[in-house]
Amino acid sequence: MKILCDTNILLDVALERLPWASEAALLLDAIERRRATGYVASHTITTLYYVIARSRNRQTAALAVSDILRLLTVVPLDSTDFQQALILGLADFEDAVQAVASRKVNADYLATRNAPDFTGAPVVPRSAGEIFALL
Repeated sequence: MKILCDTNILLDVALERLPWASEAALLLDAIERRRATGYVASHTITTLYYVIARSRNRQTAALAVSDILRLLTVVPLDSTDFQQALILGLADFEDAVQAVASRKVNADYLATRNAPDFTGAPVVPRSAGEIFALL
């Protein structure tokens, strides 16, 4: 199974955001144990670093990003991908870019806490807990 992890899933684990952190951690653990293949959109990496550094510190941010890079395959994005995201017409451009990245690797699911935000997108959004249950 291929899973693209949305930014909020990764931040839930890195920042221990309750009540979502435990389900997100279970999903990432399953990916680490190779029960699924995990992906992260390239633009997410910089967002993770920025948010974690602001919330905690740069050292914590660097460690979190390093862990994510070890665990998940980065989906490279180019201008064509961003153009496709604009065409999707989702309310949030960043969500549209996540959808395009998901489609680019033929992900079975996009792990997110905000499934309704992906209505009309060519992806199947599910919570970390829902995906973990399927594994």
